[in-house]
Amino acid sequence: MSNELSTKTYNNFKNIVLNESPLIDVRAPIEFQKGAFINAVNLPLMSDDERHRVGTVYKKNGHEAAVALGHELVTGAVRAERINAWTHYMAHYPDAMLYCFRGGLRSELSQEWLSEALGRDVLRLEGGYKAFRQYLLEALEPSAQTSEPIMLGGHTGSGKTILLKRFKSFIDLEGIANHRGSSFGNHITPQPSQISFDNNLAYGLIQHREAGYRYMLLENEDRNVGRCFMPRPLVDHFNTGRLIILEESLETRTQITKLEYVREAQEEHMQALGLDDGMTSWANYIRGSINRL
Repeated sequence: MSNELSTKTYNNFKNIVLNESPLIDVRAPIEFQKGAFINAVNLPLMSDDERHRVGTVYKKNGHEAAVALGHELVTGAVRAERINAWTHYMAHYPDAMLYCFRGGLRSELSQEWLSEALGRDVLRLEGGYKAFRQYLLEALEPSAQTSEPIMLGGHTGSGKTILLKRFKSFIDLEGIANHRGSSFGNHITPQPSQISFDNNLAYGLIQHREAGYRYMLLENEDRNVGRCFMPRPLVDHFNTGRLIILEESLETRTQITKLEYVREAQEEHMQALGLDDGMTSWANYIRGSINRL
């Protein structure tokens, strides 16, 4: 295989967002947990411990010594295991692209090994995670928004989210944050990290912009959605839009609140933990939420 094939890079980040392209993150698990991209899977070149040991050698003895240790740690059966994980994923997602933090040695080496194993070209992100992350952060700037925001407000249980989900131009902040936006808003699955929330929100805004919508429909939220928060300039931009208040009867609000915060929440816990443990988990969650009020 020619060297040209094993060093090809890709930097059309907009296409990655619009196509929701599959990505292989070869960073260590601890890096991935801090924040990653939609449709990215963590198949690391080095474990957390291996990365730590290489980093320690780099600080003490420099680049060459660190690279030598890296090759020593990821060799033989370990190397074969890592390559096998990549090839297995590529069998299902043949157009997947690799990235490490800066698009440097880790993704270059992974690209070389994977290309050799597959006998074909595999792309890596130019500039790696850092460059793609910067592109996404720029999409969160007010100047990057091209549609007029319209905010929908109303009391809890008014059915704001139910209504807004009927429109393709809706940016579902609660869905992106994996939170219902109230004191009892947690799902059984955790919220994304703040970095992942930023990235996921940017995906939504870019896809919205490229669809050419005239209006951006949003639920009237505080800056925080659970423990995730939006950039203040972006929130200020959203608040320049018109505010529409959705009014419903107390009876309807009670029915919707019961559905979302009781029945659907119970179902989440039972699906994850079974009937008895699920109901116990849900009851403990409600008690904890009340105690935090």
